Amino acid sequence: MSSQAEEFTIGVEEEYQIINPTTRELSSRVEHVLPKAQKALGLEVQPEAQRSQIEIGTPICRTLADVRSELVRLRREVIAAAAKDGNQIAAAGTHPFSHWEQQQLTPKERYQTLMEDYQQLTRELVIFGCHVHVGISDRSTAINVMNRSRVWLSPLLALAASSPFWLGKDTGYASYRTEIWGRWPLSGVPLIFESLADYEALVQVLVDTKSLAEATKIYWDVRLSERFPTIEFRVTDVCQTVDEAVMVAGLVRALARTCYQQAMSDKPFPAARHELVRVAHWRAARYGLDEDLIDFTTMRAVPARELVENFLTFVRPSLEEYGEWDEVSSLVQQTMQFGNGATRQRDVYKRTGSLENVVDLIVQDTAKGVASV
Repeated sequence: MSSQAEEFTIGVEEEYQIINPTTRELSSRVEHVLPKAQKALGLEVQPEAQRSQIEIGTPICRTLADVRSELVRLRREVIAAAAKDGNQIAAAGTHPFSHWEQQQLTPKERYQTLMEDYQQLTRELVIFGCHVHVGISDRSTAINVMNRSRVWLSPLLALAASSPFWLGKDTGYASYRTEIWGRWPLSGVPLIFESLADYEALVQVLVDTKSLAEATKIYWDVRLSERFPTIEFRVTDVCQTVDEAVMVAGLVRALARTCYQQAMSDKPFPAARHELVRVAHWRAARYGLDEDLIDFTTMRAVPARELVENFLTFVRPSLEEYGEWDEVSSLVQQTMQFGNGATRQRDVYKRTGSLENVVDLIVQDTAKGVASV
């Protein structure tokens, strides 16, 4: 089987915050914003767990140029719909100071079931992520891609981290969203599976033991999609800018494609222990790009920026084959130079002492590169 047997299409989902422009707090207005957005976007825009959230999903994209144009279009229309209701849109992994106690759960059966099952975890689920789907129709091969990609999730998380604040405090984390989400029992980095049958057997046991209603409620950082012929990467915070989202989408597809090709050649890969992968994941959430992370190719701690460079080297052949190396590598270098979303938020807070100003930055970043409305 050659790599041409798979299309490696891309689909991106982003979860946004609805913001009151006066108080800069989260605004539970999705029932008012959503109909306006759906007039322009149809089912490409949807509600999420909290009424202060709104989610978009791109159509199937085949190039990064497609991804960029679709994200610009979707952000533009959601921002316009929110503006008509007197609100703004912000893309960051957490809101800097709004409290979960003030949020209202979306009255939809799926979310009501989450509340029944998970209780306080659902109440505090005021977080915003980015999910990237990559087209791999053969599920057995997708399992191999999952196995091989898990050791490269931490640099992705570090590059896209955008949630340093929670309930008005600096958490000390670059991605505190990761820590909130990590409390859920079927979140985080998956184990290695011997085969698709091994994966399906685990899902069946989870269902049989009433630990899981069905497979769509598996929330690992990389998983097989049950709705689409894709592998879904769910590891990152939502990206503040379109540029960062394009960077993540490009890196994710290149990672999936590289792991696919290596699986077809049966090349060895680091089958790292789950405990080490969890620690690597935690370090990326804690430090972002500012401290050492774990390089599984050498089994040592290296500066985050060195690990990112190693990651780029790993996926470079795929990026070059797609003609995307120049764009993606320059976006990575831009992030390394100016900081991820968490760094930029902290810089504003350090300079102004105002979390309201941090929200203003996020709103501005969300609309950056999007035509004015």
